Amino acid sequence: MSTTFHPALPPLERQLVATLLRGFPLVPAPFAAVARKCDASERDVIEAVRGLIAKGIATRLGAVVRPNTIGASTLAALACPPSEVVYFGKLITGISGVTHNYAREHDWLALWFVVCGQNQAAVDATLLRIEEMCGRQVIAFPLEREYRIDLGFGFDPHSRVCPPSPAAKAMDVLPIDREILAEIEDGLPLEPRPYDHVAHSLGCTEERVRERLARLLEGGVVKRFGLVVRHRSLGFEANAMVVFAAGSQDVDDIAQRFLDIPAVTLLYARRPAPPAWPYRLYAMIHGRKRADVQAEIRELLRLAGRPLPHEVLFSTACFKQTGARFSA
Repeated sequence: MSTTFHPALPPLERQLVATLLRGFPLVPAPFAAVARKCDASERDVIEAVRGLIAKGIATRLGAVVRPNTIGASTLAALACPPSEVVYFGKLITGISGVTHNYAREHDWLALWFVVCGQNQAAVDATLLRIEEMCGRQVIAFPLEREYRIDLGFGFDPHSRVCPPSPAAKAMDVLPIDREILAEIEDGLPLEPRPYDHVAHSLGCTEERVRERLARLLEGGVVKRFGLVVRHRSLGFEANAMVVFAAGSQDVDDIAQRFLDIPAVTLLYARRPAPPAWPYRLYAMIHGRKRADVQAEIRELLRLAGRPLPHEVLFSTACFKQTGARFSA
């Protein structure tokens, strides 16, 4: 279920991976603007992006939306042993509200997934549907605070490819915003004037589409606008979700220490589910090899400066990985 690392990408494709993670121009002819920087033609850039998606290196060119800013979402797990993961993983993948679905190494919480919906009631309904369909307990872990989410991946495992996105600000999210995000949830059209194509579909102007996307970026609702890649395709074959039993008074201090480690690609606090699951702080660590991830975990424990109960859940399979859905 993993994709293969392509170390010998054509030069233009490699250049686009390195540059488009940081952003895609909000101008009328964005591919032409990228082409000028890459010393290539507009057609070549479009075909190179198309090639990255066809090879499975990228999933789309578009928006990564911050959780719970438009609609609602939660991380959840199905109480099942590893022997049941493939069966239930396939069932859950077929549910439209599920955007991510992973098998992880754990004795009784071996299947983890993200559920999104237009509101919390929709999320709760999907969680209940999964529980009833599988006949297994579903435990939700709602987000309490984010520290680092979605930096993107490049070829250098030690560099932060994308700068931290701004925190979400209080802003009026308009109906047109949801319409735009729904229109591009599978990616921007790969054509010379993609925003014009979106505008035509929505019955508004190209300027309006670009202005609202810029506003969503500025407000932190859209965390990143650019190429969305699969980390395994770039050689990050090992990843683990490490959960720490940090107290509510300590979690911010420990999280700030962990932010010094670039290999920590996601870091957030979630509501624990005691007594079985006392963990509040979650860190995702990606590395080329399992041993690399284990070394980073040891460094985190050193940085914590205190004994910190924790568990390490390495990913073993990816059943589903898509962006948030807004068209449902």
